[in-house]
Amino acid sequence: MQDLKDIDKEKHGRRLGRKKAQDGRNVFRQIEETKPEKKRLKIILPAIALLLASYPLISLFGTPRAKSAPAAEPPAAVSLGKLDQGGAFKLAADAYSNAQVQGGKFTAPLPQGGQVTYGIDEEVQRRIEKLFSDYKVPYGLFVALEPKTGRILAAVSHSASQPGWEKGANYHLYPMASLFKIVTATAALEEKKVGPDTMFAFNGKLTSESPKYWRVRPGRGNQQMPLSLAMGKSVNPVYGRLAGEVVGRDPLLLYAGRYGFNHPIVPGSPIAASTAPVPGTVDELMRMGAGLNREVKISPFHAAAIMATVANGGVMMAPSLASEIRDAKGNVVFTQKPQVLRTVMTPQTASALAHMLATTVESGTSRRAFHDRRGRRMLASVRIAAKTGSIDGTDPAGHYSWFAAYAPMEDPQIALAALVINENKWRIKATSVGEQALEAFFR
Repeated sequence: MQDLKDIDKEKHGRRLGRKKAQDGRNVFRQIEETKPEKKRLKIILPAIALLLASYPLISLFGTPRAKSAPAAEPPAAVSLGKLDQGGAFKLAADAYSNAQVQGGKFTAPLPQGGQVTYGIDEEVQRRIEKLFSDYKVPYGLFVALEPKTGRILAAVSHSASQPGWEKGANYHLYPMASLFKIVTATAALEEKKVGPDTMFAFNGKLTSESPKYWRVRPGRGNQQMPLSLAMGKSVNPVYGRLAGEVVGRDPLLLYAGRYGFNHPIVPGSPIAASTAPVPGTVDELMRMGAGLNREVKISPFHAAAIMATVANGGVMMAPSLASEIRDAKGNVVFTQKPQVLRTVMTPQTASALAHMLATTVESGTSRRAFHDRRGRRMLASVRIAAKTGSIDGTDPAGHYSWFAAYAPMEDPQIALAALVINENKWRIKATSVGEQALEAFFR
C-alpha cells in the first residue's frame, strides 16, 4: 500500500510540473506578444508629443484662421407709413436724445430721413435740466404733459452717479409709494363709500408702516382725521384701513386697472406697463392701499398721466411725445391728435379727489416748498392739486422722492410727475423740482 501511495504522489507531482511549465510558456508567449506593441508605443508616443508641441506653429502657418462673425446689420428703419400712436411715440423716443431747438420748436432727425417735431415747452425743459445738473442729483426724472390732449410738455432724465443710466429711464418702473393713495381714494369715492370730508378713525403714527398698529379699538380714544387732510399729510393708517376695511381687494384692483396698471398704457411705445400685484392677505391689501407695497411700480410717464386724468375730469388721454412727423420728402405722416384711452371715474369723483389733493400744498407734505418763510404762497395765483410719495428702493439703491401735480385747478394746463432718488447725502426733494417746473411754466 505504501508503494501505491508513493506512485500516486509521483504522478501528481509530474502533473503539477507539466502545468507550471505550460503556465510559464503562456506567460513567456504573452510577454513576447506585447514586445511589438511596446515598440510601437515607443515610436508613436514621442511622435504625438512632437505633434502637440508644434501645433501653435502649424496653426499659425498651415491652418486657416476661423473667419470672424460678420458685423451685425443696423436695425431696419421703422416704416413711416400708417403710424399709430404707439409707433409714433417709439420713433420720437428713439430720436429724442438728438432733439434741438429749431425755429422755436424741438426737432430731431430720423435715421431713414425725415424729422420729428416735439411739443416740448422749452422753459420747463431747460429749468429742470439745469436744476438736476446744479444739484448733482444722483438720479432724477421728470415728465410733464397737457391734461386735455396728452401732449408731452417736458421729459428730462439725469444721473450724476451712473452716467448712461438716464437713457430711457423715464420709461422704466419704480416703486410708486404714496402716489397709490390716489387709486385708493378713487375707488372709495367712486363706490360712494366715503366723501372727502368723511372723518376717519385710525391708530398709530401718521407714517406707520405696520397694519397691526392701525386698527381701531372701540372705546380706546382713537385718532380721527378727514380723508382730505389725510391725503395731504399722506397718513398711512388712514388709507391702509380705507383699502382693507372699506374698499376691499377687488374694487381696489378694478380701479388700478382703470388707471392703466398691469397692461401697456400706450401699446407699441417704450413705456413699460405699470404693475399692481394681487395682495394675498388683508394686511398686504392695507399696505398696498397706503402705498407701501414696493412691487406696485409705475413710470414717470404713467404717473403724470394719472394726475392728468384727475385734471381732465376722470378721462385718461394717451400721452404723445411726437407733435408731428415728416418723411424724407417733407410729407406729414403723423400729426398728434388727442386720443382717449378710457374713462376712469365720473367728473364728480374727479372733483372730489381734486379737493383732497389740494390739501397737499395748502397744509400737507408740500406746504413748505410752496410757501415762503412768512407763510406766503410762492405761486399765489395758481391753485395746485398734488401728491407726494416717499419710499426706499434698490434699483437704483436710494431714497425715492415723488411729486405729482396739476395746475391750475380751475382750468388745468399742465400735469407733471417728478422722481428724485437720493443716496446717503440728500440733494433735493421731488417737491422742489415740481415747484420749479410750475414756476417756469406759469411765469
